This record gives sequence, C-alpha cells and structure tokens, in this order.
Amino acid sequence: MNLSELSILLIEPSAMQRKVILTHLKKEGVDKIDGVETGQEALDLISHYPPDLIISSMYLPDMTATDLLATIRKTDNLKDINFMLVSSETNYKTLDPIRQAGVVAILPKPFDHADLRRALRTTVDYIDPEEMELENYDITELKVLLVDDSSTARKHITRVLNNLGLQQIETANNGLEAVQILTGQEFDLIVTDLNMPEMDGQQLTEFVRNEMGNTYVPILMVTSEHDAARLGHVQQAGVSAICDKPFEPKSIREILYRVLDE
Repeated sequence: MNLSELSILLIEPSAMQRKVILTHLKKEGVDKIDGVETGQEALDLISHYPPDLIISSMYLPDMTATDLLATIRKTDNLKDINFMLVSSETNYKTLDPIRQAGVVAILPKPFDHADLRRALRTTVDYIDPEEMELENYDITELKVLLVDDSSTARKHITRVLNNLGLQQIETANNGLEAVQILTGQEFDLIVTDLNMPEMDGQQLTEFVRNEMGNTYVPILMVTSEHDAARLGHVQQAGVSAICDKPFEPKSIREILYRVLDE
C-alpha cells in the first residue's frame, strides 16, 4: 500500500492548523482528506465512511480527543481505526489514556515533517501488515503471555502481534494474575506493561527471573513511563527490551528479531 492510497479524516477546529497539516500531508502525496471541526461531526462521518486514519487535535469544541477515541474503541465496526493525535498538550496524565488506547503517534505542535512521515508509514504497516519470519522459531507456534491492566491496550497490542504472525496469545490483567498463569504454563515470550495494580511489570520480571529462576524467556516491557531512574530499575530487573507506548510495528518487529533470533 502506498501513502497516496490512504484516506484521512482531519479533525481540527483551527483553520490555520488545518492548513498547516494539510500542507504536510499533501507533501507526502496524500490527497484523500476530509476535514471537520468537532468530534460529533467526525463520529457522524466515520459511521458511514470509516477512514484509514484519523488525525485529531486534543481539544475540540464539543469533546476531547480522549473522549472521541474512547467512543471509537467501543464501537465494533470502528474500533480498529488508526488514530493520530497532534497537540501541544504535554501533561503525562492527560496523554496517557490516549497512549493506552493505542495510537499511531502523538505529535507535538508544531511537529517535524519526518515524524509525520514515520507515522503515516506506521499506519500503512497496520493496514497492510507483513508477517515476520524467524530463523529459530515458527512464528505461528510461539506462545505469548500479554500482561496489561488496560483492556483497550491489550486489544491494541494483540492486534499488532497478530499482524506480525503471533497467534497464540494469552492475556492477564496484572502481574499477580500473570504469576498464577506462569506457574502452570510455559511461554516463549512475555509482553508486559509496567504500571499495573496488584503487581507491576518490574515485580513480575523479578518474579520470573529470581523466584522462578527463568533467565531465558524474553520479557518485553511496553510502557509510557519516561522516568529514567524508574526505567533503569526495570532494566536491572532483567527485561529483554523496553518499548514506548505508542509503539510502531516496525520497532516491535526489530525488537522481536533481536530477542528471539539473536
């Protein structure tokens, strides 16, 4: 799929910002673009004509992008629509629900054109995925344990892993539930969130490495945490790799090649 084939819905109340974003999109050869100003206009339009990608500002006249995305994710025929946020918002607590819901990218205002290009290519990866081929494993036979307290995040990560060819995925809501599963089953890969109730991702990693004595199973930490000291402790606990939320299929692919094949 080429970028020129993408259909995009742009939700932006500011005429000036719409013009800026449209200029960047057309520079990449994207011209199938509809524009609206409110969340309700967007919902009305996508209910009849779902686009390949929604690009939205955070603060709309009638709702926030968080509210809009939550509605979309709860609607069966719309829940897998790709979503990109373009906003000057930097507050961690405000942006985290967007990250957890699974987005292509969160770009600042103003954004770098290269970041928009990468986000558009990530969208293509979601729409037209390429299954991984590993030297040491049959990708379809790998057993994965996915641990995240957000059901929306679990659905999003499962979708990405399925697109890569990983089909045998069991899920847990937190580290404590994961421990109960791990005591009775073996897995080829653990993908876990960091911040969870009951038992977080770091504690889960320490349990696997120390209590179970399992030093070989790859553990991929997927998190929106940016505290360097906290992430340092996570690395010391024994994770195989740390990946940001939102993450790109290309990044996940490269990490899985490294932790599984190498």
